[in-house]
Amino acid sequence: MKLLRDVSASELIKIVNNLGYKVTRQKGSNIRLTCSKPNVKHHITIPNHEPIKTGTLSSISEIYQIS
Repeated sequence: MKLLRDVSASELIKIVNNLGYKVTRQKGSNIRLTCSKPNVKHHITIPNHEPIKTGTLSSISEIYQIS
């Protein structure tokens, strides 16, 4: 899949919300999301930047297997 470009943190949060993640906390410019599915505890940390750099998006998609 082609990697998205010029994605803001709020847009990325909407995308991962559809995968079952909810914002649990924010510290500085980092936002932490936690999976809300039963028997699963998984966290994603994304930077609150406008836009998120493509290298960061690539790493997030590879590490957390988001496509």
